Amino acid sequence: MSSDVRENPSTEQADRTRRVDATERESRAVVEAAREKGWERPSFARGLYLGRFDLDLVHPHPRADPADDARGDEFLTRMREVCDHIDGSRIEREAQIPDEDVKALADVGAFGMKIPREYGGLGLTTSSYGKALMLASSAHPSLGALLSAHQSIGVPEPVKLVGTSEQKETFLPRCAAGAISAFLLTEPDVGSDPARLATTAIPTADGTAYLLDGVKLWTTNGVVADLLVVIARVPAHDGHKGGITAFVVEGSSQGITVERRNSFMGLKGIENGLTRFHQVRVPAENRLGNEGDGLKIALTTLNAGRLAIPAMCAAAGKWALKIAREWSSERVQWGRPIGEHDAVAEKIAFIAATTYGLESVLELSAQLADAGSKDIRIEAAIAKLWASEMAWKIADELVQIRGGRGYETAESLRARGERAVPAEQVLRDLRINRIFEGSSEIMRLLIAREAVDAHLKAAGALADKDATLQDKARAAVGASGFYAKWLPHLVAGRGSAPMSYAEFGPLAEHLRFVERSSRKLARHTFYGMSRWQARLEYRQVFLGRVVDIGAELFAMTASCSRAEMLRVDDDVRGRHAYQLADAFCDQSRLRVETLFAALWTNTDATDSRLARSVLAGDYTWLEEGVLDPSEGTGPWIAAWSPGPSEVESVWRPRR
Repeated sequence: MSSDVRENPSTEQADRTRRVDATERESRAVVEAAREKGWERPSFARGLYLGRFDLDLVHPHPRADPADDARGDEFLTRMREVCDHIDGSRIEREAQIPDEDVKALADVGAFGMKIPREYGGLGLTTSSYGKALMLASSAHPSLGALLSAHQSIGVPEPVKLVGTSEQKETFLPRCAAGAISAFLLTEPDVGSDPARLATTAIPTADGTAYLLDGVKLWTTNGVVADLLVVIARVPAHDGHKGGITAFVVEGSSQGITVERRNSFMGLKGIENGLTRFHQVRVPAENRLGNEGDGLKIALTTLNAGRLAIPAMCAAAGKWALKIAREWSSERVQWGRPIGEHDAVAEKIAFIAATTYGLESVLELSAQLADAGSKDIRIEAAIAKLWASEMAWKIADELVQIRGGRGYETAESLRARGERAVPAEQVLRDLRINRIFEGSSEIMRLLIAREAVDAHLKAAGALADKDATLQDKARAAVGASGFYAKWLPHLVAGRGSAPMSYAEFGPLAEHLRFVERSSRKLARHTFYGMSRWQARLEYRQVFLGRVVDIGAELFAMTASCSRAEMLRVDDDVRGRHAYQLADAFCDQSRLRVETLFAALWTNTDATDSRLARSVLAGDYTWLEEGVLDPSEGTGPWIAAWSPGPSEVESVWRPRR
């Protein structure tokens, strides 16, 4: 430790041990403290979970300013010219994005799409940004990851949100010009549990800087980044409580070692690394916000950044639809093109309808984000969760339609003279989206927490397993008042009136279904709250189904609202959009009905008992008869300790 550090090594090590052994209650408290609790602006998606179908919040469909659209279209023309010259197969083959491609993207301003124009960026709308990511990721998904990690969650977003004027003037122009940034939160033993965060930022004695020590894992862009957002824990000092804090750190700082570049089943060009910090001096003026605000900043940044993933999922859907259409028209079996056989036609219909749904969810969420008048934290989370799950299914169906050629690599197809269709690559590349920026399981828990927030507030101590009986009795009185006013509104609504939403023509029946299902969903959530009370938060599978129902209802609404907007703009395209929306809603309704049935008719209890027995080792005999090639290769999670790196850095900033 340096002599200008306030705390001694033994104190730091004790603090590190405490964090690693954080209890479940401590972990929940840390996340809850960072959660944005107020609802000052309306949220359409939140209303769905409370039985309020406020269609006026999303219809007429929000639109961008025509001037903003024009600027976006002009950029997209330049962006397409760049992407047309990028060889995605080379990126896949060499597992690296060529420097000339990165430079070409920087030259057209792609690294400053979300940065305001006064700081050298393009200041594009979220909608135009999403379209640009669709273009880039269709050239190769690693390009979308590079650009989105840089400006959706990297330095530009948090500096734009909470940075001082000096920080904005210092960092944003550099990022807009092509200085690549990365976001460093995850650690080898810390994924979605920030209470165990072990990277420390210890203030120097004179208060002018912090010294960073720790290791960060899965640092997307970290191998090539000039600037980093690092989340670290500041110990309490001189009357300051410290806490999880965010910093902007120069990638070239002494003491930073990118120890390795990680490789994955997909996204072969992604520059993702393992980064060590040893006594890295960070000026105090590089701290973002106050000490202790780091997790809140990280969560807010992720809220905005999550719309990048739906954009790349929509791009995959569009490409899959094109390939499915062309191949299924060309390939003949049993005397007919395979697309005319019902088994394949069903898959094509799913791909087409779901791709329309994906783009509708993206466009509505993006326009709501740009308008700024709505709280979209649930909408953005739903968009990320739903899009990543549905795009994966689309890719799987495309591989099935292509048969053996779907499983074969593009290079192998090319080598024997056939069209190089990378269907299996898209399947591999899309898989990470169900994990990136919050796994589907964590996303369901985050959304569920917001969805049941009104119940938790109303129930008070009833929802606290540690509350006394006296506290629970008092809470019951307050809860009864809330539910006495709320429950009657769930009995009837516009969805029960046959002529409601008539302006939507044949889509009106779907909106009536959404309204009825929203009230039904709220009632079932109340039943769950009544049955399990404080234990409801542990019913993760139940809550996951609640979340998935709301996500489908949101997607249905987005599809209908967008279809009507397109009809107003162009009668022919609008008619096609109505057909796609109708098919999508028919498919979505079946998924919703299945999820409703599974809320109470399921194997959850049996599954839970079985899982406990598996973990207890009761069925190890079932594992006999096979080899485990991974055994003996290393621990499940590699241990680390603070200190200098013992390897040479693989950091290679783009120049």
